[in-house]
Amino acid sequence: MLDLKYKTILRVAVPLMVSSFIQSIVLITDASFISRYSTLAFDAVGNGGLIYVTMYMALAGMGDGAQIIIARRIGQENTNAIGRIFGTSILTHFIIAFFLFAILQFLMPQFLNFYSRNQELSGLQGDYIQIRSFALFFAMITLSIQAFFLANGKTWVVLIAALITAGTNVVLDYVLIFGKAGFPEMGLKGAAWASTIADGAGMLFLAFFLVFSKERKEYKLFSHFSVNFPSMKELFKIGSPLMFQGFIALATWTIFFTWIEQIGTFELTVSQNIRSIYFLAFVPIWGFAGTTKTYISQYIGKGDLHSLKQIQRRIQFLTIVFLLFFFHGAFLYPEQLVGFINPQEEYIEKSADIMRFISTSIFMFGLFSVYFQTINGSGNTMVTFSIEVICVGIYIIAAYLLIKVFHVDLFWIWSVEYIYFGCMGLLSILYLRYFNWKKKEV
Repeated sequence: MLDLKYKTILRVAVPLMVSSFIQSIVLITDASFISRYSTLAFDAVGNGGLIYVTMYMALAGMGDGAQIIIARRIGQENTNAIGRIFGTSILTHFIIAFFLFAILQFLMPQFLNFYSRNQELSGLQGDYIQIRSFALFFAMITLSIQAFFLANGKTWVVLIAALITAGTNVVLDYVLIFGKAGFPEMGLKGAAWASTIADGAGMLFLAFFLVFSKERKEYKLFSHFSVNFPSMKELFKIGSPLMFQGFIALATWTIFFTWIEQIGTFELTVSQNIRSIYFLAFVPIWGFAGTTKTYISQYIGKGDLHSLKQIQRRIQFLTIVFLLFFFHGAFLYPEQLVGFINPQEEYIEKSADIMRFISTSIFMFGLFSVYFQTINGSGNTMVTFSIEVICVGIYIIAAYLLIKVFHVDLFWIWSVEYIYFGCMGLLSILYLRYFNWKKKEV
């Protein structure tokens, strides 16, 4: 069991944050490399990457479900069930990954050609996602192993895997995009292969580490490794709302960027600059999100309900502190951040103005995310799915009105971030206040 000392919370959260930071730096580095290769390729990788991440988040939702269930069994000291949950998680991830791969490989390129305003851009997006789709098969193993270690609070393993992935990706980006070290110049396809191969490297590390880990022996992971229908039903009950929740959230953002692309390439490039910087803010938010789910699930499993508010307050405080550290540049010197990602002068001022405008919404998200993840950690994942559906519905209506009906300036279009985060926070607080969420059986 994890204690409530700040040191212990940070011991769980910091490796996740560093892992997210590394991934954010990789995204920014990717954007920096590809923007210097071609602006059109930069826009295509941005939109194509969002489509891939949308599918990945659907897969990751099932991993979150496995994490919540394993953490609950640890709190209940029912360790014999962990191997069964782990085995079921791998099979479930494989089925979902195969389905998502088929969509990205065979259906999505044709859909982009039909829907996109810029045919050259849509062709490049199709090339990118067809290559990236192979990484889903690496992700199915990675997410299952991560769920096991995150539920145990052993997050530094995820950090090492992220370091390997990030290091491999940065080197291969430089080599494959520009054609260095004897490799041909591959441009956008080089960026896609670099990220895919890097994901495979991270997966291999986690697999080898798991085999030789003390946790594998402690929980007799392979001795109890099995797949059965009750475990799959249990996993789908908790994980499927998280799967659809992640998919809907990212799919909505993908639609948002598609509508912006239909305004013009200038607006799309500015928005891609903002998206790249956004991922710096997600460093502490995602790190403490995983921490919140593990803590809440373990303490409910233990029956210690009085400590839940203390968990929330401490994680919220730490989230804001780390947000100030990671994201202060968004409102103090956004021009420098944008210039690193995309040095072309015509995009910097507009990107920086919008970044300053929406930076406060990120701090709202940091506070509200703890309430939202408390509901997830309690096992009430159908509730968070319902909240997500309501919020993205309001978000997409607002975006449609601003973009398609009123044709407002891009600066005001990005105000939809306040609408989404405010809705998520309000509904999460109301649910935690007025409903009996602590008694959920997992």
